[in-house]
Amino acid sequence: MEKKYLHYLEQLSELYPTIGRASTEIINLQSILYLPKGTEHFLSDLHGEFQAFSHVLRNGSGAVRKKIDDVFGHTLSTADKASLATLIYYPQKKMGLVRQQEDDIENWYKISLYRLIEVCKTVSSKYTRSKVRKMLPEDYAYVIEELITEKQEVLNKEAYYEAIVNTIVELGQTENFIIAMAELIQRLVIDHLHILGDIYDRGPSPDLIMDRLEKYHSFDIQWGNHDMVWMGAAAGQLACIATVVRTSIRYGNLALLEDGYGINMVPLATFAMDAYRDDPCEQFVLKDATEEERSKKETEMNRKMHKAIAVLRFKLEGQLMHKYPDFDLQERCLLHRIDYENGTVQIGGDVYPMLDTFFPTIDPEHPYELTEEEAEVMNRLKVSFLHCERLQRHVRLMLKKGSMYRIYNGNLLYHGCVPMNEDGSFTRVKVFGKEYAGRELYDILESYVRKAFFSMDEKEREQGRDIMYYIWMAPNSPLYGRSKMATFERYFLADKKMHHESKNAYYRLFDRPETAEKILKEFGLEDRRDHIINGHVPVERIAGESPVKCDGRLILIDGGFSKTYRRKTGIAGYTLTYNSYGLTLSAHQPFDFSAFAVRNELDIVSKQEAVEYMDKRILVGDTDYGKRMKERIEELKGLIRAYQSGEIAERDDSSM
Repeated sequence: MEKKYLHYLEQLSELYPTIGRASTEIINLQSILYLPKGTEHFLSDLHGEFQAFSHVLRNGSGAVRKKIDDVFGHTLSTADKASLATLIYYPQKKMGLVRQQEDDIENWYKISLYRLIEVCKTVSSKYTRSKVRKMLPEDYAYVIEELITEKQEVLNKEAYYEAIVNTIVELGQTENFIIAMAELIQRLVIDHLHILGDIYDRGPSPDLIMDRLEKYHSFDIQWGNHDMVWMGAAAGQLACIATVVRTSIRYGNLALLEDGYGINMVPLATFAMDAYRDDPCEQFVLKDATEEERSKKETEMNRKMHKAIAVLRFKLEGQLMHKYPDFDLQERCLLHRIDYENGTVQIGGDVYPMLDTFFPTIDPEHPYELTEEEAEVMNRLKVSFLHCERLQRHVRLMLKKGSMYRIYNGNLLYHGCVPMNEDGSFTRVKVFGKEYAGRELYDILESYVRKAFFSMDEKEREQGRDIMYYIWMAPNSPLYGRSKMATFERYFLADKKMHHESKNAYYRLFDRPETAEKILKEFGLEDRRDHIINGHVPVERIAGESPVKCDGRLILIDGGFSKTYRRKTGIAGYTLTYNSYGLTLSAHQPFDFSAFAVRNELDIVSKQEAVEYMDKRILVGDTDYGKRMKERIEELKGLIRAYQSGEIAERDDSSM
């Protein structure tokens, strides 16, 4: 036996010191391989819409209701099934309403408990008892395990279970127990969650989404460009900070900054009200916000802050582009192309009149330099972002659970696009003096993002901070993939053609099967059953666009969680589930998350379609986790052979 392999087995023997212990583990792992694969849940482009996210998480994109149908079939009415589903989604709210309406609340408690027990038995059946036991709420673990585990030795099972349920009711623990059961069902229905980017921006509550993810049992994140700019802001990158603040103001989400993250906006407000006191800032209205509900003074202040931070963003962006010529973004430096006397700007060789020509803080000779007051505002904001414990905690979670892409059970997950040329070749992109394409581009960008937070070299940390702004908005960034970010044009030019952002060739080629095949091969996936799951691209279902591309090998799942996109998409988000039977896509309709929905037992109306249905049920042994288990089984068999041959001595198991 090779020396290195024997050394590894000696280390393994510390965990499995006897033939008996190693054999038991092999038997355990071998049995798990034949259990059905757990359900994966794919969400994308949440954009701060916490209520929609929370509901889809609770209902598992229809997985909970399907389990109810599987368990009860025609033995429960549609109304009773809807009532049970609502109880599982929102147990506290539902029970609060029932207490007001139900005459025999004790009987309702018992019926509900029995129904929850039956659902829980079904959703736990694909897991080992050990795994289920680890998921059980500590206070009720023993009781729930008794209720959901078949007792072959008990002759009168009905009386046994009834005694337990009656005792729960008599002790006044029913409501707490129902809440525990409902939350357990939600957890058991979904084995693993994938978030394909853009948790942040546009919607009001990305912070609540991150709080929820902190407590979620198993998930990963593929960073989106909107996540990336927030990560850059948390690292103290000034252009990222200005962008995050501008977007938050533009979408009426100052409360996120001030209340959610405790960012001090007083310095910006004070500066803006002074610098732009004579400016109505008419081009800087808030997007999708009800300005008429605000006071005139508040509206005026918001618009002035909006313009002040937008100008700061253009200055800081210009500084960054001049600092890194390799970014190839000099054409986005537009402040020095403005004719401040005539109120025009030159872009691409053409001259355009500007809608706003009042720039009291810009020196035409040095347009990208910050004034002393602007520098102080940015310094104060930087300190607030760097010292916000909650934001720093959320970004640490992004780094721990996130990545530029992920390969999971034969699926390649990413947010934006793999930058491509019109001929289908991968675009070569220069990053700090060296060119990269395809998977290598993703890998080098991710390495620099991590350097921004963890490198011991200050130059690398600075490059990492700055590259995050590039990833946010550059045409050849895998997380963006458009010809430009036309923020300047939307503010200052009336010509709508100048607002257009052309998509990367990837988006014109991804209908071709060879495109998906080429990308999958680049990332090491060559099985015909492998897929690309892609966020970032709103699917215009209202115009008849299909989210399934490349003969089913590429699936787009950005359907419009963000309310901003719903005029184009016609729906309120796509989600995907991947269970032991195959892939199912759900298109969700807009939903009322008020108490009315709970009172009337409403659920999101979703149109579901099978993307791929397996003729043979997928088992744990077919997954990445199963492959690792098979490797461990072979290692344990090698350990047993080493024990039997005398190359390694068994240890005293009792001393372990």
